[in-house]
Amino acid sequence: MYRMLLAAATAGAIILTVPALADDDDDRGRRGDDHHTRVSAVTHAATKAECGACHIAYPAGFLPAASWRKMMGDLDNHFGESAALDEATRADIQAYLVSHAGRGSGAPQRISELRWFVDEHRDEVSRRELARAGSWANCGECHRGAERGYFDDD
Repeated sequence: MYRMLLAAATAGAIILTVPALADDDDDRGRRGDDHHTRVSAVTHAATKAECGACHIAYPAGFLPAASWRKMMGDLDNHFGESAALDEATRADIQAYLVSHAGRGSGAPQRISELRWFVDEHRDEVSRRELARAGSWANCGECHRGAERGYFDDD
């Protein structure tokens, strides 16, 4: 009788736990609440140099491949600015971003509009802190390790 109760309790725990573990994807294809420490920093020299000339070189895993393809296909109008590159450099950077992209659907262009980003920052960033940063794009203002792919609260 004791073994039957133990077996039933174990089975119940597994049935209740497995769905919770299976449903912890966020919009970036990263798993669980510790996604901050699991973001791969940009290691590609051209991406670091070209993208990093104006803003941090955002980790490719923040957006799905379709987003990077769309963004890299319209660099003449990169958020209102021209970020045009020669074709070889553009293709090289796009290949890197697409091969390291996160999972997700659609082709969102602003990381700051993704559900995981909004949820993470909604209650943590005051208007004063955002004004000090200048925009949501200035990750390094609050996340000192952003260039290294570390976005934990600093």
